[in-house]
Amino acid sequence: MASPTPSIQDFLEPLHVDLEKVHLLSQSFLRTFEKLALESQNMFLPTPVTESILRPAHQGRQGCHLAIDIGGTNLRVGFVELRPKEPAATQVDGHADDTPERMQRRMEKSWPIDDHLKNENSDRLFLWIGKCIAEVVLDGCKELHLPVDREIPLGVTFSFPMVQHSLSEATLMTMGKGFAISSNLNLGARLLDGYNRAKSPELPPIRVEAIANDSVSTLVSFVFTYDESNTKRGTMGLILGTGCNATIPLKLSQLHPSKRPQQVPVGAGEVIDDVKITINTEWSINGSAPPLRELGLMSRWDKVLDSQNESPGFQPLEYMTAGRYLGELGRIMLVDYMTSNLGIVAGTLPAKLLQRHGLTTTFLSHFRPLESPDLLSRLKTEFPESSGSAAFKWTEDLAAALYHIAKAIEVRAAGIVAAATLALLTLAGDVPPDGSPAVVQACKLGVGYTGGCIVHFQDYLSDCQQFLDQLLEKRLGNESLLEVILSPCHDGGITGAGILVAAAALSTQNCATVIEVE
Repeated sequence: MASPTPSIQDFLEPLHVDLEKVHLLSQSFLRTFEKLALESQNMFLPTPVTESILRPAHQGRQGCHLAIDIGGTNLRVGFVELRPKEPAATQVDGHADDTPERMQRRMEKSWPIDDHLKNENSDRLFLWIGKCIAEVVLDGCKELHLPVDREIPLGVTFSFPMVQHSLSEATLMTMGKGFAISSNLNLGARLLDGYNRAKSPELPPIRVEAIANDSVSTLVSFVFTYDESNTKRGTMGLILGTGCNATIPLKLSQLHPSKRPQQVPVGAGEVIDDVKITINTEWSINGSAPPLRELGLMSRWDKVLDSQNESPGFQPLEYMTAGRYLGELGRIMLVDYMTSNLGIVAGTLPAKLLQRHGLTTTFLSHFRPLESPDLLSRLKTEFPESSGSAAFKWTEDLAAALYHIAKAIEVRAAGIVAAATLALLTLAGDVPPDGSPAVVQACKLGVGYTGGCIVHFQDYLSDCQQFLDQLLEKRLGNESLLEVILSPCHDGGITGAGILVAAAALSTQNCATVIEVE
């Protein structure tokens, strides 16, 4: 497809990012994240998952474990079967032996979370979740021959902010993503109540063993499967689907004392302040807004989008990077371009284009040059000219303008996520700060990502990786032996919940003691 015309190029200038701007953003994010860890009460929230849980002895992680993943759009329930780590494959006739996968999902089922469940009271939602859990437990009883008189431990992934003081207890905060549930609900108690009301008498009871945010569960799953070594280590979990979030282990000394869990497993010889605990950053909540504003990255279109949402000012970084919003941002921009720059009367446009969320993120994700001969016809199909005035017609130039809008949205999002990722890795001590001596030992730091937005929206994944590579080179030089690699970790919500059930049972075995933190 041809380069953008001067008209659309000038129009898109407020979204422009380059390496220098992304570098400055990363530095500003680092200062902001350090402050949020120490001060914020709704960001950088600890999950009681220490290194002793995150990286325990692999040989003990075996068996089938009940897991549930409550996301922004879907609910998944299933059993996660874990097997011990096998020795390296041996060569037979020049070929490596096939070894069984270390993790397998069994009897898993998925349901969409309909809007009426989101918008009504919490009793209806948790009763429905209980019915779904009971359905899978019934399958497990038949296939796994589970004893009906023994509690089944449950691992829970929950894709919303929550406060945790133990691995099995969580109090909900404001949820977002269209959910009308109030805060301060005890998640574990509500899940148990929903299951107990929904289950038939012959089903066994369940016990909530572990709860984690989706980004935390993604990291847990990623570390389990990443095949770590002296030169390869899983460091961070990244969610980029309907929403955007990240998790990383930080030292207890980096957190405000009120955030410290009541009990912390401590390994032999560890100092309590140096113990690393897994942090659900909730980096899209409004504490991340100042760096974006200071560098002029919030455009007039972002402000329009913000004003239309359930809680204006809440999660601005998510509006600029995540799948729930990018299609609507593209629609706002396209309508503005056609009306303000081209002088087209808004009332003459196709009706769907004037509706909020009329342009979906899915449509915008795949509206790309590889399909350029069909772009105009796809635009006409999605937004029929017949639903506008007789005077309105789609043109090749308008189709090209929409592509360039989509690409500008994506590149800015990739730059923001890369800047935030490097800032987190620096805060955790995994990447040296600016001005540090050269790295002398080769190391690949894995960032486990999941989510349809980073995978499918234009070139989001490759552009984000490119920004990370350029940022590292700018900071450490082109001879640096340190790499940050975005690596897939799909389905980490459900698998991470299952792994946490097994890891929770092992944590006390792998620690010298458990310290009570005041």
